[in-house]
Amino acid sequence: MSTNHLNRDQKLDLYYWMRLTRTFDEAMLALWKQGRGVGGTFSQRGHEAISVGAGYALGPEDVAAPMHRDLGCYLVRGLTPRRIFANLLGRETGVTRGRDANLHGLGDLSLNLIGFVSHLPQSLGVALGVAMSFRYRDEPRVALTFIGDGASSAGLFHEVLNMAAVYNAPLVVIVENNQYAYSTPLHQQMKVPDIALRAQGYGIPGLIVDGNDVEAMYDVTKEAVERARQGGGPTLIEAKTMRMLGHAIHDGAEYVPRELLAAWEAKDPIRRYEARLLAEGIADQEELDEIGRRCVIEIEDAIAFAEASPWPDPATVTEGVYAP
Repeated sequence: MSTNHLNRDQKLDLYYWMRLTRTFDEAMLALWKQGRGVGGTFSQRGHEAISVGAGYALGPEDVAAPMHRDLGCYLVRGLTPRRIFANLLGRETGVTRGRDANLHGLGDLSLNLIGFVSHLPQSLGVALGVAMSFRYRDEPRVALTFIGDGASSAGLFHEVLNMAAVYNAPLVVIVENNQYAYSTPLHQQMKVPDIALRAQGYGIPGLIVDGNDVEAMYDVTKEAVERARQGGGPTLIEAKTMRMLGHAIHDGAEYVPRELLAAWEAKDPIRRYEARLLAEGIADQEELDEIGRRCVIEIEDAIAFAEASPWPDPATVTEGVYAP
């Protein structure tokens, strides 16, 4: 049950951002299977409610450090499909100007977005530094970052939670528990049933949320963000979901039981929210279909833009780096 009283326009916004993320994802995978992509790529399928719900809960001056399965957060925060597709295709018009043909590195500080640090959970330390800077300057701003279930077993995860707790940093950490750290199932890497329990060791709130329910995701993140903004310190949120495809496009995920995927497919975040919007009378099927058509047009435009964009000039390879 939503406690933040989202209005009709906001609910349709959430649906739009999830549909845009899914449409982008499906088009991206199709391109790579056709051999038109550059490098690897990572599917977002199943994670749309987490990245959109959390990103939507932030204020414009807050800072987000998303991961490779948080495309929805990048989009909500203002990165356009054109710029992201151009980045994926290694073009000059991409976010990194052709330096990183990936979902990594999509940082744009003008949008208060920190580019993903590939080695998990290294973005945690960066996000904590941002949160500490807000505290030092007494600014009512919050830093939010995402990690995977596997990264919660790394040392930096515990170091960051401890320091954030001790210094009351305005930091929100979302663990996207999608059941597999690459090919390692959760039960083979930790004894605790819920990752959120680990927050107790640091004296901070540890919350569990249905990661396939976008409004629930928004609600729990909004509460944690406002708590941090008001001086209440950090929160650890465990969003339970399922990675519906392999780790990356090269991974067929044969190690995942088919019945597990089928059970989570029945809880698909977009279909669930669509059914909810229809049941609540927020929109009819025609309106939702129109949003879907808008998303297709937007993504087709982004692909055309990216493929028509120039490759980076090799003479500029040392520009924008700290140590050429």
